[in-house]
Amino acid sequence: MFRGPLSCSIIARAQEKGIIDIEYINLRDFGIGPRHQVDDTPYGGGAGMIIRADVMAKALERAKENFSLAQTVLLTPQGKVYNQEIATNLAEKNEIILVCGHYEGFDERIREMVDCEISIGRFILTGGELPAMVIVDSISRLIPGVLGQDDSSLSESFSDDHLIEYPQYTRPDKCNGLMVPDILKSGNHQEISKWRETQSLKKSKKYKEIDG
Repeated sequence: MFRGPLSCSIIARAQEKGIIDIEYINLRDFGIGPRHQVDDTPYGGGAGMIIRADVMAKALERAKENFSLAQTVLLTPQGKVYNQEIATNLAEKNEIILVCGHYEGFDERIREMVDCEISIGRFILTGGELPAMVIVDSISRLIPGVLGQDDSSLSESFSDDHLIEYPQYTRPDKCNGLMVPDILKSGNHQEISKWRETQSLKKSKKYKEIDG
């Protein structure tokens, strides 16, 4: 699942340059018995299978052999909702271990093995793989050298006091009857800066009203 999305475009180039390094650990490598079982039925009954704490403990022990100072993050719907501030904080870490749960869930004791829990939204997925990819992408682009221009991520939505990014346009000047604002073609950079700030504030206010 990971190698496709994380092996192309910007993330792929960042790995090729050695700016970021992504490693994968398969829970099956630490599974129990000939079938490498990683989950079991829940005590007390219930639907689905639960990831075993002993299997996860072995996997984390292996992960921390080379990354002893890593921030260990459990991806779960019950975690703190992910946002740009969290992404920025994680981007400052040298090492991060992302722990992916899977349907139906994981042994509660696994929570004691991690530093924090993160959710990418108040909805349920079949596993933590997709959230992990979202987090890797959002963190990577904040690391110097990953994007073509290091300041390009600073002016984006949620990066400046949680403001929404101002509207942007490119050629052609007219498309389907819609025009590029004249101010952006004026060459007056001071007035353009003021316009962008005003538009950013307007979009941010609208976003807050929609988001509640």
